[in-house]
Amino acid sequence: MTINHHPPEDLLADFGAGRLDEADRLVIGVHAARCPRCQRFIAAIEQLAGAALEQAPPVAMADDAFATLLARIDEPASPPAAASSQPVELLDDDLPEILLRCRFGKSRRVAPGVKMQPIILPGADKSRAFLLWSAPGTRMLEHTHTGTELTLVLKGSFSHQGGEYRPGDFDFGDGEVDHQPIVGSDMPCLCLVAMSGDLQMHGWLGRLISPFVRL
Repeated sequence: MTINHHPPEDLLADFGAGRLDEADRLVIGVHAARCPRCQRFIAAIEQLAGAALEQAPPVAMADDAFATLLARIDEPASPPAAASSQPVELLDDDLPEILLRCRFGKSRRVAPGVKMQPIILPGADKSRAFLLWSAPGTRMLEHTHTGTELTLVLKGSFSHQGGEYRPGDFDFGDGEVDHQPIVGSDMPCLCLVAMSGDLQMHGWLGRLISPFVRL
């Protein structure tokens, strides 16, 4: 697999330092699992963070810290969650291993030729994650974002002003990015997406249908 588009270094650094929201961390993690270049960058950040931790001055612990730790160890473990609350309906091939451990909500149609299936992440705070399936040749309306959008191609391809994106490629969008993705004509495109905020579509048609498009 040849990967031509990678996450920005600040996102990779935040991933290595454990500062990302759960949905963003999921997308970066799936990309990094397939990308040796990003794996090396994250490993370097983790080493730097470890060195900084070793050099940090010690902090006094509470008198009852050890007893509290033992009490938590003795607490009964919660039963493991089911691997999936809904079947993964948007893919006929195997998902990446990380996604196989996720729970999924029910898929739904969000626009002509476009369907999404949410990923249930109880710890997600600022962003949400989902699979996004688009039919071959689908042309999205030109749009920007009120928050951020992290997109990883799992299958198929799409293109916009920033280039062509194929399996393993990562695309980042925010309020400073205007783009109009167009899905490749040869096969459907499946993406893993983490999004905060909403789409902000341009033009009269975009303003007309915006209330009906919810990702």
